[in-house]
Parts: sequence; structure tokens; C-alpha cells
Amino acid sequence: MENFVFHAPTQIYFGKGEIENLPNILKKYGKNVLLAYGGGSIKKNGIYDKVCELLKDFKISELEGIEPNPRVGTVRRGIEICRENNIDVILAVGGGSTIDCTKLIGAGCYYNNDPWDLIKEPSKMEDIPKVLPIVTVLTISATGSEMNQTAVITNPETNEKLSARLKKMAPKASILDPEYTYTLPTIQTAAGTADIMSHVMENYFKSTKGAYLQDEISEGILKTCIKYCPIALQNPRDYEARSNLMWASSLALNGLCGRGKDSNIWSCHPMEHELSAFYDITHGVGLAILTPRWMRYILSEKTVDKFVDYAVNVWNFEKSDDKFVLANKAIDATEKFFADCGIPMNLGKLGIDDSLLEKMSHAVIKHRSLENAYVPLTEEDVLNIFKMCL
Repeated sequence: MENFVFHAPTQIYFGKGEIENLPNILKKYGKNVLLAYGGGSIKKNGIYDKVCELLKDFKISELEGIEPNPRVGTVRRGIEICRENNIDVILAVGGGSTIDCTKLIGAGCYYNNDPWDLIKEPSKMEDIPKVLPIVTVLTISATGSEMNQTAVITNPETNEKLSARLKKMAPKASILDPEYTYTLPTIQTAAGTADIMSHVMENYFKSTKGAYLQDEISEGILKTCIKYCPIALQNPRDYEARSNLMWASSLALNGLCGRGKDSNIWSCHPMEHELSAFYDITHGVGLAILTPRWMRYILSEKTVDKFVDYAVNVWNFEKSDDKFVLANKAIDATEKFFADCGIPMNLGKLGIDDSLLEKMSHAVIKHRSLENAYVPLTEEDVLNIFKMCL
């Protein structure tokens, strides 16, 4: 295990009715609140009305219509609202897209130039003196953005989807009420689970030796997703399933699974970001399609033992003498799980053909060299994996 520093600054309020704490949480930061949300589902399921009722003594400005792949134009609009209304604190009600958007809004309020600069040149983030405090009310179990410092933003004008990190962007507090995920469309539950699992696997498949505890945590989160996603799909109001998936979302990307392991660049996420940038697809769906193909592509004598661990400890297959048979059984089980959850498991079903694969493969390597990935990948390797997904 390698040396590391671990700090989780977000205060979590987990469980039924925890939204009642919202006024006390927000008043620490001020009375002028930016309420940010997505396409309006929170107005249909009652969360919007509940928030407005609780915040009747606050001055609320609104930023609505945040996209599933949040766009830099929406970030710019949010910054303008914050500056015009002297916003003290941002309240993000929604999933990872809404939260990511507010993170860059919070940072961009203290940056004098275009906020896209902060994404294109992440080193500029370090010049940000502070970030508007962010509080979240989570409505989907997926990205883990409710408990980390990363924002992923899309620029549709340049077909770029990139990420930036800054400790100051981590939410100050997040309210996690599993009941708020009851009304999610089934594909969002499935895609969200695929996103959780991908976060874990990007850290699980690394070359560090001796990080036994991190791998045990990772395997536990993966098994939790495998157990509870089908239950949530069958019975959307199953509180046990929803609560386990929601906490898995936060633990998958708050640092627990990756600290003490090497700094290998992630593989599937950079590839999926290009799919989303060019085709605006659901992030978790893209990850579900890519992950088993990436697994098959990198399976070798060098990686097979890790896949055996994955097969035995996550999928409960019995050990056998033929490691590659066992590894392939685990990869097949991964693909079948996503398919059984209702995720379309090839790019063609999303209307994606081979016309832009080369362009996207080039963009992957341009934006994030994969020379230091768990298994190093070239532009040609990325193209081959994309082709396997058709």
C-alpha cells in the first residue's frame, strides 16, 4: 500500500426526513440561496415544494434546466445569477450533473475569465481564492459527486467533456434520503448503478500490491450493487435497496477505494467522456457498454490474476485451474448483469455508428494520455475497444 492523505470534508445527512435539517445547514452560510436543478422532475415528485417550504425565510434565486451532461453555457448562466443576486450558498437538488454544474459555478464566481478555462487548464483552479459553499440534496445514486471534489462539464461547441478537481469544490453538506430515488425511471437506476460500479472498478483494477482493505471495500460495494439494483428495478420503493445503492454511490468515489493505490489513469471514463461529448448519451449507459469490452481487451497473463480475484470475490465463482476460463466467466457475468438491468449493450442501439470512432479515439488520447493506465492504451487500442462496442 502506498502513502496517502485522506480527507472527506462533506457532512452527510443520511436517511428518511433528513431534509428537515436543510434550513440549519444553509443558514451557516447566509440567506441568499441559488437553487439549482435539472429538467423539472423535482417539481413532479414534491421535492421542489418541500425545499421552498423549508426555505421560506431565505431569498431564493433559481437555475433550472441543468442538462444530464452539464454544459459550460449553463455554468456561465449560473455565475451571472450568483453575481447579480449576491448569492451566499448554492443548493444543488438533483444528481451528479446538477452537482457538478454547481461546483464549477461556485468556483467560477471567483474567476475573472471564462469558466471553461478552469476545465481546459486545471492548473488555473489553484488560483481560485475560494468557492461558494455548496449543499446538495441527492436524487439519484450514481456519480458520487455529492461527496467529492470533481466536476465534469461538457462544451458542445467543441465536442469536449472534461473534468477538473479542486478541494474547495467539495460540497459542505449533502442530504441523502433514499426515498427521493423512488420515482427514478428504471434506466436511470440501472445506469446509475453502472456508474457506481465503474468508479469502483477503475480503482480496483490497479497494479498496487498489498492494498487488501481497499480491494475488500471495493468488492463489497460491487456486490452491493449486484444484489440491490435488480431489487430496486423490481420494486422501486424498496427502502433497503435504495439506501444501500445510495450509500454505495458516495463510498465508491469519496476516496476510500483509491487511496493507497497507485495513480494509474482511469481507462473507461476517458473513453466514455468522448461518447458523451459527441453523442450526449447517458454516462452510465456508455460505461456499461465499454467496461466488459475493455476487460476482454486487457485480459492477459499480466492481468488474469486480478480478474480471478474479481470472479471469486465479487461473482462468487469457484476457483478453477484455468484462470482464463474463470476470468472470462466474470466478464460475461458483468455484461449479462448490465443487460439484465435493461441497459442497451451496444453503441448501435444508441444510434452510434463507426463514422466518428477514429475522431473520438484521437480525442481520448489528446485529452488524457492512457500511457499510465492499468494497462497502457494507445489511440489504436481505444479505437479497437470502441469497435468492439458496436
